[in-house]
Amino acid sequence: MERRDRDRQIFHILAKSVRSVVESETGDLKDVQEIRLRTGQPLRMVCGNRERVLPSEEHPHIITKEEIRETMEYISHYSLYAYENELRQGFLTVEGGHRIGVAGKVIIEKEKVKNIQYISSVNIRVSHEMLGCADRLLPYITRNRQVCHTLIISPPCCGKTTLIRDLIRQISDGNKYVKGCSVGVVDERSELGGCYMGVAQNHLGSRTDILDCCPKADGMIMLIRSMSPQVIAVDEIGTAEDIHAIEYAMQCGCKLIASVHGLDMDEATRKPVLGELIRRRMFERYVVLGTGKHPGEIRGVYDERGSVLCRDL
Repeated sequence: MERRDRDRQIFHILAKSVRSVVESETGDLKDVQEIRLRTGQPLRMVCGNRERVLPSEEHPHIITKEEIRETMEYISHYSLYAYENELRQGFLTVEGGHRIGVAGKVIIEKEKVKNIQYISSVNIRVSHEMLGCADRLLPYITRNRQVCHTLIISPPCCGKTTLIRDLIRQISDGNKYVKGCSVGVVDERSELGGCYMGVAQNHLGSRTDILDCCPKADGMIMLIRSMSPQVIAVDEIGTAEDIHAIEYAMQCGCKLIASVHGLDMDEATRKPVLGELIRRRMFERYVVLGTGKHPGEIRGVYDERGSVLCRDL
């Protein structure tokens, strides 16, 4: 995605008064990770893992209900009702793969979240492409030019999606570490491909097929039956259904690239169902990310036994 396209996508969904402040203070969104709007609170931005109040701590821009309403109208193209299915998850994804988190009054129906109304907080997480950010990792997760089953373990906001996106691109196109091969991507939240009308806005390689806005467990099985992928990539696994689908894909001969929220190997091992896969050594490589100056900073790579292959790439 070109930088000017990314900036246009973000500025286009901000209320005009908020847009004016952000544009005057940042110029572009090259290093911006989050823009946070909370009713009655200062406009805040996270840039390079540091939070700023805009335009300044001394003279903050205070977010109004009207600015939240205007922003949500732009995000939903004036039809928030049409995004009810996405809102029940607490976020929407817009063109370019940018995730918009929301908070407000939760509507419950039959003991399940149906919708969110009276939205009072909006968190815009800016999607960034970093072509080549997986270069240093590929030698450790490939063998004989084949991809190893790989699980990426990462706390939030540490660049796992950015890293997976570049892994998909390189595995799909091929290079000296891996043969180019067909990659199936289940992009449940439209963050990996950033699809717009079914077409990926991010670079995912020439041999990649994407199921956009599809539940991960269903999508993995659909891809195996329809597209014969050699590698399947999914982001943020967590449910028992996800884990069972991953095991099924592995048994079908597909290599897996997946991610999960966690601080380290120990925490991942303690997770229900996933921990059983780890104890059975189903994954061949584990990549642990940490907070650093740049997205996707790697704290350690481990083999299927949990032995360290490298640290601080």
